[in-house]
Amino acid sequence: MCLGVPGKIKEIYTVEKTRMGKVDFDGVSLDVCLEAVSDAEIGDYVIVHAGFAISILSQDEAAETLKYLKEIDEINQQLLAED
Repeated sequence: MCLGVPGKIKEIYTVEKTRMGKVDFDGVSLDVCLEAVSDAEIGDYVIVHAGFAISILSQDEAAETLKYLKEIDEINQQLLAED
């Protein structure tokens, strides 16, 4: 199973003609390729998989997705505590 995670674009720059960005994931910033989301701008939320932004999300969609990911993590933590 593959999982794309939403993050917020904080900076956009170019490396060897490749559109890149610093994307924030709840306080952790990573360099991400933005070539597939050419209309993305600073402040936009993007779904990132394997270092590549693959789609743009609204702020509401990103918040909802992050909420669900947090709930999944909490359930996993509960299950691990029961073992």
